Amino acid sequence: MPPSPPLIGVVGKTNVGKSTFFEAATLVPAKIENRPFVTIEPNIGVGYVRKKCVHVELGLPKCDPKNSLCVSGYRFIPVKLLDVAGLIRGAHEGRGLGNKFMDDLRQADVLLHVVDMSGSTDEEGMPVRPGTHDPLKDIKEIEDEIDKWFFGVISRGWDRFSRGLDALPIDKIIDSLTKRVSGLSIRRENVAEALRMTGLDKVKPSTWRGEDLENFVKTLRRLAKPVIVVANKMDIPEAEDNLRRALKEFPDKTIIPTSAVFELALRKAEKAGLIRYIPGDEEFEVIDPSKLTEKQRKALELISDFMRKYKGTGVQKALNTAVFDVLGLIAVYPVEDPHKYTDTSGNILPDTYLVKKGTTAYELAYLIHTDLGEGFLYAVLAKENKRVGGNYVLQDNDVVKIVSTKAARH
Repeated sequence: MPPSPPLIGVVGKTNVGKSTFFEAATLVPAKIENRPFVTIEPNIGVGYVRKKCVHVELGLPKCDPKNSLCVSGYRFIPVKLLDVAGLIRGAHEGRGLGNKFMDDLRQADVLLHVVDMSGSTDEEGMPVRPGTHDPLKDIKEIEDEIDKWFFGVISRGWDRFSRGLDALPIDKIIDSLTKRVSGLSIRRENVAEALRMTGLDKVKPSTWRGEDLENFVKTLRRLAKPVIVVANKMDIPEAEDNLRRALKEFPDKTIIPTSAVFELALRKAEKAGLIRYIPGDEEFEVIDPSKLTEKQRKALELISDFMRKYKGTGVQKALNTAVFDVLGLIAVYPVEDPHKYTDTSGNILPDTYLVKKGTTAYELAYLIHTDLGEGFLYAVLAKENKRVGGNYVLQDNDVVKIVSTKAARH
């Protein structure tokens, strides 16, 4: 069956603009209100990552997308967003409904940590005057909360569990650790890589010191649930100096300047027919200036200035960075006719699959349909009109025909 879209968890304190970011990215209304815990049930919505559609590269006049969208030559591929209620310090101990919030994150593949970079939200998530709270504390403390939660899950009963690992070969140790963290949606390769990076693959688990286990857990969390910092509310002047400090203090973190409220305004203006705007663009076009009120005109001028400064609003960039850069996914286009780039119904480039870098043609066959995988013979790279074997590693924007002894049954 086709690969499941990646799940992006949107985390952060209350009042930092998480719900605004979520609505801007999905246009699914979420409660936006200035009080803690307004988002009790996690909101799940569909956002889209954006990339140049392969039909443009092929010189085709159009495509016929079924599982995605194509707008002005850009393919928008669906991803799932999970908007989790606000985290506060002590959440890993259950404070402020912390256990529920943490549990909501178990299935996430990557986390967008929305931070109020203007410093207008205190550590409890209450509104304060811009510049009076240090958002750099939030960047560190919220990530620490997630790490502590991970540690609590993995360290429970560790002494007894680790003694049972000592006599096992490393592959079996990795298997046992993977089973232990399966509830956190952590893959085996993440466990193996965390052991290798910490050097603990050469140390008996029962002899790990407390700091060894803590180091392993932090490394595992960063591999399995990587965090991108969404530096929100950059439209407030006090945010600029805080962003400069954050970039200097956290050079290893991905930090994206963002104004979720500006992106939401643009999407609503586009929906209302006031502007032409494609999410991710660095500018927009007013369709008829005479139809704008003075208030709308001034607001759009502010947004335009912001977009020139930061090359967009940051919302689409955050989604693209999460999926393409951090998760390392690529887009491939399965087709039935490699000469016309169509499916059996004649639709041009109907489907786009997001798959991990390193996925082979043989693995793609199984993703399309089990029958295709079971009867796999070879694949055809449509753009190059080239036959390849099952071990061919797919490249971004490949258009692929799978040839199999079994036709996929629908």
